[in-house]
Amino acid sequence: MLSPEALREAAGSLARAEAGRLPVRSLGERYPELGVADAYRIQLLNVHARLAAGARVVGHKVGLSSPVMQRMMGVHEPDYGHLLDDMALDPAVPVDTSRYCAPRIEVEVGFVLGADLPGEECTVEDVLAATERVVPALELIDSRIADWRIGIADTIADNASSAGFAVGEGRDPRELDLTAVDAVLRQDGRPVASGRSDAVLGDPAVAVAWLARTVARFDVPLRKGHLVLPGSCTRAVDVVPGAGYTAEFGGLGSVSLSFQ
Repeated sequence: MLSPEALREAAGSLARAEAGRLPVRSLGERYPELGVADAYRIQLLNVHARLAAGARVVGHKVGLSSPVMQRMMGVHEPDYGHLLDDMALDPAVPVDTSRYCAPRIEVEVGFVLGADLPGEECTVEDVLAATERVVPALELIDSRIADWRIGIADTIADNASSAGFAVGEGRDPRELDLTAVDAVLRQDGRPVASGRSDAVLGDPAVAVAWLARTVARFDVPLRKGHLVLPGSCTRAVDVVPGAGYTAEFGGLGSVSLSFQ
């Protein structure tokens, strides 16, 4: 376990890296004793600092929701990060890539909650009952760790590598088979990645239920109005400045972002 001083030092280095767009060396290399619990403490230090500066929590994201990524990281469950209101991206406004270190884009079926979720006993049925609508979503991920040389503790400490998000209109989740939503990501009209919603733990609603149970252990509720991003249906794609990206979801719609 890291000392309080080391936790603050690690959090500060990530905050400065994000503010200055100057990524830092892996925390795992700098603090060999850094574990998952300490990494979440570092994440919360920076989240609380942003809240104190006026930001609001508007949801959460789940990362490492595919078995392939879990094996790569040597873990057996996903991780999570916070979505803040200042991370929301407007599809009508080009995104300035200079705001980020090494941005990548992911394709997700987002869940907008119409009611609070229960905590430690949350089930998939609870998720579907509480979801107002599922939405086509793009998540912008970024790493404040140099060259994306990250371990599990790095990405957790770095708010699960989250940086921004954009969502479309969506529809009632009961009108779809959430395990069989086909997704394609296009860059300037050209397909660059594809997948299906069951790449996310077999069912993205499973990831949302896992999140509700997990954050409940830290007295963190998933509230009405929150957005939950359960994990990507496709591989992450490096953002190219000047390009436009559109995620198309079978039966769900589409959402786009452009970059300058």
